[in-house]
Amino acid sequence: MTAKHLSADQSAQRIGQSFGPQPWILAFPEARALAGRIASRLSLPLEAVSVHRFPDGERRVRLPAALPPEIALVQRLDDPDARLVALMLAAETARELGAHRIVLVAPYLCYMRQDRAFQPGEAVSQRIVGRFLARLCDALVTVDPHLHRTRRLQEAVPVPEAVAVSAAPLLARHVAAARPGALLLAPDAEAAAWVRAGAEAAGLEWATAHKERRGDREVEVVLDDPARCRGRCVCLLDDVASTGATLAAAARAARAAGATEVCAAVTHALFVGDAVGRLRAAGVSELWSADTVPHPTNAVSVAAPLAAAVAGLLRLEGA
Repeated sequence: MTAKHLSADQSAQRIGQSFGPQPWILAFPEARALAGRIASRLSLPLEAVSVHRFPDGERRVRLPAALPPEIALVQRLDDPDARLVALMLAAETARELGAHRIVLVAPYLCYMRQDRAFQPGEAVSQRIVGRFLARLCDALVTVDPHLHRTRRLQEAVPVPEAVAVSAAPLLARHVAAARPGALLLAPDAEAAAWVRAGAEAAGLEWATAHKERRGDREVEVVLDDPARCRGRCVCLLDDVASTGATLAAAARAARAAGATEVCAAVTHALFVGDAVGRLRAAGVSELWSADTVPHPTNAVSVAAPLAAAVAGLLRLEGA
């Protein structure tokens, strides 16, 4: 069976129809393109979650009128405040409509940065949102969650099963094809192990830097071995780019060290405000990203590793 693509209205109107035990992929509108690629790879039906926004900002969420026992619910969680509410409404309704097991596929996982209270009275958003998500689903799949001091994804989101796939090998291979012999640079120590994994997969050299954050938009980056950048293309590799401050500082440092070109590749292309312009001004000539967050820089798809993870969690034959 190939993936079926139904509009939100068609899905919502399928009332009274009987369904077999085959799992479904359910996609929110924002995640439909990636969900379609996952469904096609798994030969599973793709159904729509319809979301209507009322003038006062509230959401009306509608699912197909009956669901199989297992579903994979795909939703992006960038712009999280509204989408978390819609996700809650969909997951609770899915239970009422017959879903006994929900695998949440969240390519970008929000609110993972704040893993402790840095000032008295601060909310630890990772713990709070993680528990919230765990109440909604039975298993979780995400890509490169932005975890600092948290060792495992299940510590952040305490579900029975949690899988974090990495886009580092995909991005690094893309860099190797576009810029053979490039040096992959981790812009901070937290990204070092992740960049090393990408470099090993692509057969590239890698180096590290460390940063000092001076606010949400100001950081200073110092290269651990500046001489390695001299006379070559340097590609900054990171899991997420929001304001672009860290990447811009790393680009300036690589340029100052003698890099002939500086590129950047990231998993989650949030690129808030004029982040892309900031990177261009810092000397970044090319920007590539994975398709966890739709953006003009998307160059590689995480559909294959996500599909493999979903297949394992849904216990599909041949997985």
